[in-house]
Amino acid sequence: MSVIRRRLRTVAAAALAVGVALGSAACSKNNDDEAGEGGQVKLVLQTFSNFGYEKAIKDFEAANPNIKVEHQKMGELRDFQPKLVQWLAAGSGAGDVVGLEEGVVLQYVQNHDKFANLLDLGASELKANFPEWKWNNAMTPDGKKLIGLGTDVGGLAMCYRKDLLQQAGLPSDREAVSQRMGTWDDYIALGRQFKASGKVKAAWLDSATSLMQPYVMQNSETFFFDKENKFIGDTNPVVRKAWDTGLQMAAEGLTAKAQRWSADWDAAFKNNAFATIPCPAWMTEGIIAQRSGPGNSGKWDIAKIPGGGGNWGGSYLAVPAQTKHPKEAYLLAKYLTGKEGHLAAFSEAGAMPSSIPGIEDPAFKGKTSEYFSGAPIGQIFGDSVKNMKPVFLGAKHQQVWETIVEPQMQAAERGKLKSDAAWAKAMGEAKKAVG
Repeated sequence: MSVIRRRLRTVAAAALAVGVALGSAACSKNNDDEAGEGGQVKLVLQTFSNFGYEKAIKDFEAANPNIKVEHQKMGELRDFQPKLVQWLAAGSGAGDVVGLEEGVVLQYVQNHDKFANLLDLGASELKANFPEWKWNNAMTPDGKKLIGLGTDVGGLAMCYRKDLLQQAGLPSDREAVSQRMGTWDDYIALGRQFKASGKVKAAWLDSATSLMQPYVMQNSETFFFDKENKFIGDTNPVVRKAWDTGLQMAAEGLTAKAQRWSADWDAAFKNNAFATIPCPAWMTEGIIAQRSGPGNSGKWDIAKIPGGGGNWGGSYLAVPAQTKHPKEAYLLAKYLTGKEGHLAAFSEAGAMPSSIPGIEDPAFKGKTSEYFSGAPIGQIFGDSVKNMKPVFLGAKHQQVWETIVEPQMQAAERGKLKSDAAWAKAMGEAKKAVG
């Protein structure tokens, strides 16, 4: 979702290792030994943001009348992540099936004793349904334990306000826009034209930090950590290039300086404060449409991302070892990450399937979005991941990005620190945080 996530995504407590014992666990409703009506097995599903599971759960229950699913929507990832860490450490409180975001899944793989081995429950038969990299991300290095099944993948595009481009006297047709922003340099040049028109109050981009993730994911096989999980954020030239490029755009007045995943960001959507935003599939219906509201339906459209493609985010469903119903929990996770579950989630929340049968299904390939001016979202996002190469994120990627690097980049964007000073502070704090 990670959906929507993923989807979504500030993890204030991602620094906590799953295996660390905490003094007390936060309260949560779980199934304990509760049974549903008529002797049904009751399962608790816990997800963050919007995984798009309303219809999928109903379909699963209809096909499995002996199982009742309670779907606990746990807010944004930043709200759910620290609670899940506590519940796993305490041995109670976690749902029977839980959502794990891509940026923290390696952290959980390293503490795999907290989760059921899905291979023991029959998951081996599903391996061919997923891209190799998606499957392997949730597998222990020895290949003996799988802790999660893939939900979505964050195929990349560029969402834009066609009405604002029209006001600035620029082309607004999605094909023309895609051609005008074939590279990131082209994208920035078009933004300068947008600003120079003087006809629109809106900025070109929501935030300098929005450029960081897609740029690095397109241009590097690693991010803040190398494949041995050693911190390299301060020496990865692509990370520094993305930082400098985003803050240069801010210095030129091309960004709205909105703080992502905050009330400030929500207000920027509603107030038409920016014209473009790099958007993974999960951000379309699940984030942009919700935050912009029904009044802006048909004003948004979707073009190809500068650079041609890439991935930003995605999640997994896992079965905590503390569940009392592992077989039924696996059946739920299997259904939600199967073709039908994937397609239902894509239709409901824009969560692009990571399952190969889902991606190849006509229901995905032919999908359009009324909110985004009839854009062929299945085709656009499907094309964006065709030649995608996986990027190694590291166990503490989300902690470094969301709680250290992004806040310092935002501070520089808003003029609270010079770029070099903010960079030095961010890298210093990151090194201390990862040990």
